[in-house]
Amino acid sequence: MKEQFKKFLNEEQDPKAIEKITSKLNDLLMKNEEVGYIAVQKKPAITVFPDSIILTNKRIIICKPKNLGLSMDFTDYTWDDIASTFVKENILGSEFSFGTKTDLAISIDYIPKTQARKIYTYAKEQLDLLKNPVVTEAPAAEPAPIVEDDFEEVEEVETEEVTSFAEILPATTPYETFEPIQPTQTPAGERKLSDLTKEELFDKLQNYKKLLDNGLIMQGEYDTYKKEILSYM
Repeated sequence: MKEQFKKFLNEEQDPKAIEKITSKLNDLLMKNEEVGYIAVQKKPAITVFPDSIILTNKRIIICKPKNLGLSMDFTDYTWDDIASTFVKENILGSEFSFGTKTDLAISIDYIPKTQARKIYTYAKEQLDLLKNPVVTEAPAAEPAPIVEDDFEEVEEVETEEVTSFAEILPATTPYETFEPIQPTQTPAGERKLSDLTKEELFDKLQNYKKLLDNGLIMQGEYDTYKKEILSYM
């Protein structure tokens, strides 16, 4: 475990504080949870028990020593709960803060500037992943082998079927007459995209994704909706 956290000692982190944190993290990390960065307070005066902040791929963890460093309070916030992050550089260190969707504001001051920039960048990356999740497509199934004798038989049947169905099918198909609704059109009574909150925009994008997955809209339409919605987020 110690070897894993040596990389967090390159930007003025207090080695003793890192050692205390890592000794506790063995029991705190969940399955498939990975630590992205650890920042440690560095006040102008000697700080025997500095506060720390841990960023993982699942949450933000605030560590505050108590009882003269014999114990430690941990408070965590999942990325789903976080609405925004901020960093403010002061003369002595920086202040990293974030707001939750329940209007809580949490901040830690006297973070060395390099560390503050690192946690801010990592936080933005995690929030961007929530807004634009990576969708992996299932590999296409391989076509079944064609037997030569069967192919000749099917070809004759298809010729007859086309001749008979041409008499009863309409001249156009539903796909030819389909006119997709443009993203810029707003039905009466519906709010414009510019009036929606980020959470409402995200929900709207998820609804379009469901329509795409169910085959109700085409990929090109979904890409157009997605591009317009993201421009307001």
